[in-house]
Amino acid sequence: MARRILAARDGAKRSSTVVLGAALAMLALAACTSTAPPPPGAGGQGGPIQVQASDTACQVSATEAPAGNISFAVQNTGTKVTEFYVYGAGDRIVGEVENIGPGLSRQLIVEVPQGGQYTTACKPGMVGDGIRAPFTVTGNTAGSTSQDALLASAVAGYQRYTNSQIEAGIARTQEFVDAVKAGNVEQAKALFPVSRTYWERVEPVAESFGDIDPRVDGREDDERDPGVAWTGYHRLEKDLWVTGLQPDSAAIGDQLMADLRDLQTRAATVQLTPVQLANGAKELLDEVATGKITGEEDRYSHTDLWDFRANVDGSQAAVAALRPAIDQRDPALGPTLDQRFADVDAVLEQYRSGDGYVLYTQLTEQDKQRMTQAVDALGEPVSQVAGLVAA
Repeated sequence: MARRILAARDGAKRSSTVVLGAALAMLALAACTSTAPPPPGAGGQGGPIQVQASDTACQVSATEAPAGNISFAVQNTGTKVTEFYVYGAGDRIVGEVENIGPGLSRQLIVEVPQGGQYTTACKPGMVGDGIRAPFTVTGNTAGSTSQDALLASAVAGYQRYTNSQIEAGIARTQEFVDAVKAGNVEQAKALFPVSRTYWERVEPVAESFGDIDPRVDGREDDERDPGVAWTGYHRLEKDLWVTGLQPDSAAIGDQLMADLRDLQTRAATVQLTPVQLANGAKELLDEVATGKITGEEDRYSHTDLWDFRANVDGSQAAVAALRPAIDQRDPALGPTLDQRFADVDAVLEQYRSGDGYVLYTQLTEQDKQRMTQAVDALGEPVSQVAGLVAA
């Protein structure tokens, strides 16, 4: 989900790996009464903080809130697709909501247990640093994971999943980079979508480190600071499918590996919250709906359906980790989520080819519409999870 311009859309694997399944099965055995406090909304003062995001302004109705769960209601009053972010120190992403089309509204809930100085930002056109303003969180509160055993288990289980995916991704991407450096184009092409799978499953965690995502997953037409080179998967994708390997392709591969190892180091210590898991599950589906469905993601190789599958896997992993808490708070939601994930799986299976998927260029408009409908239907119940775990 590197920053890039996306056209606005009206309205907006099979099962997870064996390792994940075993870990989450153990989580499902947990049972404990939640003692998490209700979300305070805009610091407990009359509902969510209102954000009016135009093409030239980002009007936030409050610049201060007490520590805890903080809700923002973001309305796009401009003409461009926009995003809204809450940043911590060092531009660490505390929460985000992307792909808000003109006239649309989205809600963002963030858990901020530690007081301090934060930053809000709207990004008209989904590019650049955005229109920023300081935001103060006062006081401190116990995080939800210290008060609710189910949520603590969910975060711990999902963090194990994330770390395992990053580790596996480093191994498979090294195979891909080795093929690039050896000049074995056909092998590198075959390994490209496989190596990206692991990245796409954990992209919300990777995105919390704002400097890594653009280097690993940036597009050729992304906005970059002067003098900053285009690197990462998609630069190598173009080398393989369009221009041919370049004199610096090997160096780009080495940089990709360095960035993924940097991600591994940082992800091992990042403190996630249950709300971040829930928001990430929805973000991954939004990524499918705005990038994979359009063919924008892998524009040179057309291997978008591998990424589609990985995004859905990652969303399902986050939801599965939270499932014990979901079942405790809304027993009817879990079966709905199961059915909607199964519906998306059924659609994707129609386009399987061997161990992978058909190329995006082989899809018809009817195929794309079928996928869009399945993802939109899944996105609706997934969007309810953040509010549920914050309650």
